[in-house]
Amino acid sequence: MPNLILASSSPRRKELLENLQLKFEIYSSDVDESFEPGTSPDEIVMGLAERKAKAVFDEHPDDFVIGSDTIVVCDGAILGKPSGREEAIGMLMQLSGRTHEVYTGVAIASPGGMARFYEKTEVQFWELSDREIEYYADSGEPFDKAGAYGIQGLGSMLVKRIDGDYFAVMGLPVSRTVRELREAGFSLPY
Repeated sequence: MPNLILASSSPRRKELLENLQLKFEIYSSDVDESFEPGTSPDEIVMGLAERKAKAVFDEHPDDFVIGSDTIVVCDGAILGKPSGREEAIGMLMQLSGRTHEVYTGVAIASPGGMARFYEKTEVQFWELSDREIEYYADSGEPFDKAGAYGIQGLGSMLVKRIDGDYFAVMGLPVSRTVRELREAGFSLPY
């Protein structure tokens, strides 16, 4: 029976799959995450997710491998993971009081082929004070997250509203992923 593998070291993605009560293994993929300028956000996240899934699938060709990638887009600018405190503060100032898009792409590599999809969620931030931004940056939470925030942690205080899939903002659109796994032929317990 094929195994389910998550091609990610993200603790959030791991937690989301655990919440689904699925047995899975984790194999992190170390792939080039660059992309051509002018590539659309949906193609960026699906392409990076596919690279991650394929890298692990090449080593486990009888299994089902989930790759995923998330980016934040504000005014057409892609906000990845900040390199440090100052970049995190700059990103948070850019997002303050505004609506931005979070794109999460997923690729499922299986013996039957490669399935790709993405979810786009709009997130609106409150108008943030300098004190809130600095406090959040000093918490350390922004540094391993696209757009310099995590909606599920302390960063929840920044978010005024969302329109779309909350879990996609965390890094994995779980309900769609379950349906795509089933469609790809993975045997689910439900």
